[in-house]
Amino acid sequence: MNWDDSGFLLTKNRYSENSIISEVYTKNHGKVSGIIFGGTSKKIKNYLQIGNQIYINYISKSDNKLGYFKVEIQKALSPFYFDNNQKLSCITSAMHLIKLLTADFQKNEAVFFLIEDFFKFLKSDNWIKNYIYWELNLLKILGYDLEIKNLVDKKLIGNQLQYISKSNIDKKVIPNFLIDKNNNKEKLENLLDGLKLVGDYLDKTILKPNNLNQPLSRQHFINSLR
Repeated sequence: MNWDDSGFLLTKNRYSENSIISEVYTKNHGKVSGIIFGGTSKKIKNYLQIGNQIYINYISKSDNKLGYFKVEIQKALSPFYFDNNQKLSCITSAMHLIKLLTADFQKNEAVFFLIEDFFKFLKSDNWIKNYIYWELNLLKILGYDLEIKNLVDKKLIGNQLQYISKSNIDKKVIPNFLIDKNNNKEKLENLLDGLKLVGDYLDKTILKPNNLNQPLSRQHFINSLR
């Protein structure tokens, strides 16, 4: 098997003294794992940053064996945020979510383009809110649409419109921006509530039924905001 494709680096782990095993989300082949020989060398390792877009040549002797990558840098995206711990944590969180929620060799161009969109809104002032929308879009693309509007009741409390969950067990106030999507700035506490809501849904619907845990990188990202 031999093919070329463009993809985003999701993870990398030391394989030997000179090599790494990486996972890349590609446009035409979905998530793919492979060995990068010489991946620890100065020539290559500087652009093998999580989130960077790379061009890969994938070679494998059979479908049942781990192949290897020859790589070239296409877009160095992560280095722009080396001095911004919050955004760097967000990049790692996003890439690890894609690693966790997607299957090997299952093409989904919508996921690829969603990663492209991620790096576009990361430059904006409302990037945290847009990241929450991004997580919801990722879940929807993968078949886990939260459909928040169908889970809440609208109430006017003290001249303020609020959305309350319909659950008989746990009545929660849902941040308005999750229902009435807008570009307005939000208080940090509302953004943290939004991240928690998505995280709770992720745990209940996808992860715990499959004996999986949320990526630690997502919690690190949330902690960096506090």
